[in-house]
Amino acid sequence: MAAIFSCSSLYTTSKSSLFNYPNQPTSSIRRFRPISSSSSHNPNQVQFTHNQKDRFSGIKECVLSVTLAIGLVTGVPAVGFPGNAVAVAVNPALSDLAVLISGPPIKDPEALLRYALPIDNKAIREVQKPLEDITESLKVSGVKALDSVERNLKQAKRTLIQGKSMIIAGLAESKKDHAIELLGKLEVGMEELQKIAEDKKRDAVAPKQKELLQYVGGVEEDMVDGFPYEVPEEYQNMPLLKGRATVDMKVKVKDNPNLEECVFRIVLDGYNAPVTAGNFIDLVERHFYDGMEIQRSDGFVVQTGDPEGPAEGFIDPSTEKTRTIPLEIMVEGEKTPVYGSTLEDIGLYKAQTKLPFNAFGTMAMAREEFENNSASSQVFWLLKESELTPSNANILDGRYAVFGYVTQNEDFLADLKVGDVIESVQVVAGLDNLVNPSYKIAG
Repeated sequence: MAAIFSCSSLYTTSKSSLFNYPNQPTSSIRRFRPISSSSSHNPNQVQFTHNQKDRFSGIKECVLSVTLAIGLVTGVPAVGFPGNAVAVAVNPALSDLAVLISGPPIKDPEALLRYALPIDNKAIREVQKPLEDITESLKVSGVKALDSVERNLKQAKRTLIQGKSMIIAGLAESKKDHAIELLGKLEVGMEELQKIAEDKKRDAVAPKQKELLQYVGGVEEDMVDGFPYEVPEEYQNMPLLKGRATVDMKVKVKDNPNLEECVFRIVLDGYNAPVTAGNFIDLVERHFYDGMEIQRSDGFVVQTGDPEGPAEGFIDPSTEKTRTIPLEIMVEGEKTPVYGSTLEDIGLYKAQTKLPFNAFGTMAMAREEFENNSASSQVFWLLKESELTPSNANILDGRYAVFGYVTQNEDFLADLKVGDVIESVQVVAGLDNLVNPSYKIAG
């Protein structure tokens, strides 16, 4: 039952240094791996080096130790460690103990995307928040929940009336007409939700709430006027997603009588990860992932993107070399992403990322262990919120480039297995936000 876990991070290995995974075929697949020691240790024992231990003090050390112990006891899914792997603790990217005991983190992927937009309009956020709080209200059993729903709704309606002029003032001029139309639909929808709550139609609340939040998200997107910053010069000629895009990934599921195929809708965020999202969209347009198998599924992540043959990533036909992209992480409160370094590398231990690993189905790039700028084509989706990766206080934020979230059918990711086939990945919206598309040059 015991599982060894690296607190430093999860990486991929090269094909020349593979190790076998329980219940999975031996194949040429780059995998996540922990930092390991060449010395002989008990593989089921978590060990800390003397210097690293010194970095912890008081309650932080206790919290991390207890968390690791819980992970070992409860059986956090093994990630295929070699027999002599040692879990190495490093200074975690926790903002403080307060993060561990703060209020409920945002786990809804669409809410995370709304808050990640590069806008600063308090009025629309004050409409958004009580509408999102309806989700918590609905956790109360029976029709009692509807009293809280009505209170949430009244607050949202009141703040919309009071802040409407500020909301309109914050709209991009070219998108103003569209946003005003959405605001009208939002007002009508709120009245409809009020009637639903009054009529005690509990089951109709969540669908209407989702509709209202889509209007809110649309208004917020209409506040973004162009792309908000310049990508560093060394990356400006790469495929860049300057905005957002939506893709549908259709997967053929094998040996599952309850699920033959599933379409996962994924929203890619180029505002906060233009290089990473642009690279992925460019590969999608090349049909790089079509026909590729799911290459890892262990209850912790689902991973794919390793092409057949000796290459460990996408080989650019124009250079005949593996195309790699820099590690790219947008920090909360900053205007441009951090490139080429983990947040730990640059001492930002307390920083929060704009695209956190909070949601089931968070999408990010896999990379080599000791090379931050080695990501190419391999992607993974986070499945399990374990004691080692709790939302808002996990060991993945700031170490991997998140660039999107699965927003529809994300729960079915847990049903995917190694060998299931990605039949197609198609861009259904936002392709016009891709600049420097190399697939057009290569054909």
